[in-house]
Amino acid sequence: MDLSRVIIAPVVTEKAERLKAGGSPASAKATAGRHVYTLRVAPTATKIDVKNALKIFYDVDVTQVRIIKTQAKRRNLGAGKIMEKRHSFKKAMVTLSEKSKALDISAFQVISS
Repeated sequence: MDLSRVIIAPVVTEKAERLKAGGSPASAKATAGRHVYTLRVAPTATKIDVKNALKIFYDVDVTQVRIIKTQAKRRNLGAGKIMEKRHSFKKAMVTLSEKSKALDISAFQVISS
């Protein structure tokens, strides 16, 4: 896979900001004290693709990559019609090593396809 198209954009939510600051929710006790970044990635991207793309383009050392596929939010309109309110996508939660520099979220370039 072309590594320049692996990372799409950062995910900006309250949980993602808390993880980025080094906080630890109950489900991520293994990453306590480390910085975890949540990124939206290509649907065909693998853990190895995400790790290599971050190493090449952003010069950071990654210790752990977790991939999550979110399902689309759908709503029934009646008469058998279904409307998608939000499309499904894939995101990666990336844990950086303690020696690695912080990832600059403003440096992300959104690539239009």
